[in-house]
Amino acid sequence: MRTRSALAAGVALAALLLSGCAPAASTADRTAPGTTSPPVSTPTPTPTPIDPVARFVDERMSQLSLEQKAAAVLMLHAPGLDPAPLRAYVERGVGGLILMGDNVPGTPEALAALTAAAQVDPEAPALIAVDEEGGDVQRLPWDAAPGAETLRSEAPAATTSAFADRAGTLAASGITVNFGIVADETDDPGSFIASRVLGTDPASAGERVAAAVSGERGTVLSTLKHFPGHGQAPGDSHSSLPVADVPLEAWRTGGAIPFAQGIDAGAELVMTGHLVYPAVDAAPASLSTEWHRILREDLGFDGVVVTDDMLMLQHNDLPEYADPYENAIRALASGADLLLYVLPADPADVGISVDGLVAAIAGAVAGGRIPEARLDDAVERVLTLRHLSAP
Repeated sequence: MRTRSALAAGVALAALLLSGCAPAASTADRTAPGTTSPPVSTPTPTPTPIDPVARFVDERMSQLSLEQKAAAVLMLHAPGLDPAPLRAYVERGVGGLILMGDNVPGTPEALAALTAAAQVDPEAPALIAVDEEGGDVQRLPWDAAPGAETLRSEAPAATTSAFADRAGTLAASGITVNFGIVADETDDPGSFIASRVLGTDPASAGERVAAAVSGERGTVLSTLKHFPGHGQAPGDSHSSLPVADVPLEAWRTGGAIPFAQGIDAGAELVMTGHLVYPAVDAAPASLSTEWHRILREDLGFDGVVVTDDMLMLQHNDLPEYADPYENAIRALASGADLLLYVLPADPADVGISVDGLVAAIAGAVAGGRIPEARLDDAVERVLTLRHLSAP
């Protein structure tokens, strides 16, 4: 142990050295009489640029409780033309709203007033989404742009033009996300999805999917659906659990292509389908860790993964999907970022409460079923889109 005197001696020695008692400089270091030493140039370090979006998200994340984070990964529907129930969900802290036909008034101006009245946070407005494909799936009657049945027989440039027009129509009414780009492909006219695909083979579908993303780019946020592809999965996922008997390698050279091209074109969201590919996972893609891994690692998608309507899982009458809270936990744990619920006016009619969903997710994090880092990752992705969608 050093003594107080030893410490004092050390300080004194340091003072002597600093005051000039250090050894003289070498001859090489001396400057000749009458000359001036060249100034020593010290490079100025380049400051690391700060991403303002990341800074905003970090600051907002630091203010959220576990329950607030759980609410932030929900996208909900409330029927009707009264903005109050929609606004109540946003005030509850949900990440987004989905508008259905029952939310659409008679004019674009009235819809713009409704969406504006539902918002409460100008820096991170709730995402407002709609299924606006054109053709068979269309919520806004004044959207005059053509849908898939017309576009798949025309050059990809027509798809770019149609989706640019559609995006402008949506943005003018306060809608920020379009669930409108069908990246499924099939040449089976009897398929549930046949009338909605942009191409009947992977190559033609992929070209038009990328063209649709290009058309929407910078106006609304684009969504590719229904990953990993409904075209090879017979049946309607609204009321059943369609199964695709497709090996993974066949999917990579087929159904994956439109999704890959849409991702490369810059789509901000991908919607997972309630579809089973047994060669990959016995669970539907919306609840599958492996499909989320493939989407992230193999296809390189780093945006928001949103589920198809989670109530559809309950409607298939399979007992393993009867518990809506368990479905929510499994979806988030597997890699989903945003859980979609097309709720009735009274969510209790489908066995759900928003507080129950929040409690289930928060409880699963507290109990270790969902790693907290997984929830944080989801919230950060959703908050990033919300901030980027701010006017």
